[in-house]
Amino acid sequence: MTVHSLPEPVQPDAVLVRQRQRGRWKMVALLLVCAAPVVVSYFTYYVLRPEGRRSFGELIEPQRSLPMLAATSLEGQSSSLQALKGQWLLLTVGSSACDAACGRRLYLQRQLREALGKDKDRLDRVWLITDEGPVDVKLLPALNGATVLRVDGAALAKWLVPAPGQRLDAHVYLVDPMGNWMMRFPANLDANSAAQARRDLNRVMRASASWDLAGR
Repeated sequence: MTVHSLPEPVQPDAVLVRQRQRGRWKMVALLLVCAAPVVVSYFTYYVLRPEGRRSFGELIEPQRSLPMLAATSLEGQSSSLQALKGQWLLLTVGSSACDAACGRRLYLQRQLREALGKDKDRLDRVWLITDEGPVDVKLLPALNGATVLRVDGAALAKWLVPAPGQRLDAHVYLVDPMGNWMMRFPANLDANSAAQARRDLNRVMRASASWDLAGR
């Protein structure tokens, strides 16, 4: 008669470890499936674009995520920059005084959004004010439809960075719906250079069309 030894009982701790490992792998697989369209669109935009179609704006690598920075609306309501996630953002920065250059940036910011046509609802205009001064009432009509928030300028400068030799408020910045600052347009845009910026925005909208929808 052959005597077979009985299998040793599996320790409960070992079972739990295996279950946890399987759970982690399932979660990673799910995240990869969800992120695939985003990864493909960025790969298409960053890697596969022809040499003749280089960006006018400077791509930020690595991208920098929206900080947990407190913000206040012109009406005094408290918010956070994190609340801006879910849309493409076209950002301008400046003081409440808003000189002629600031006014020109706000105008071009609005024109760039309008030029997107059917895709304009996928992009929000945002003006970040870095002080507590009053905003000239003459600017309010031009700001209709824009998000205007007051933030701490020093804290903001730890996230957004201007080109060497430029001021933080000299640029227009692009942030993706996941909250990543991904592009900085050259300082002091004018009508001619804004046309080149518009081409970049159109390419971004096309590259992200498979996964990004209008509205948060």
